[in-house]
Amino acid sequence: MDLKVLYQLLLPSEMPLYFEVVKIEKNDKDQRVNIHLEEKNVLPEGYSTTEYESKGFHNEICVQDFPIRGKAAFLVIKRRRWRHKTTGEVIERDWHLVAEGTRITQDFATFLKEFDRYKNRHNK
Repeated sequence: MDLKVLYQLLLPSEMPLYFEVVKIEKNDKDQRVNIHLEEKNVLPEGYSTTEYESKGFHNEICVQDFPIRGKAAFLVIKRRRWRHKTTGEVIERDWHLVAEGTRITQDFATFLKEFDRYKNRHNK
């Protein structure tokens, strides 16, 4: 099994398509795994590389995802931005990775909500 397949199993479904894993840190003291991701330099659909250029990244964000082997898992995400070469207009891909009002991934929030419903139904 290559690393791409492993990343597809560990990360939210759309992440391996648009992000590269650049570093993984395991901290035994804090029982934590940090997976560092950078958005690939691939423009959003409908934009041309002749008109836009990569202009670095937004500040990174850290969101919690499903635990891995009993350790809290955090995705440290750097989103890219592009600038129009003539007008200076800045664009970015529209992401909905974080559940609204939280610092956890959408997938993890859905799982926790369903788990809570299941637990409440079976603990009555």
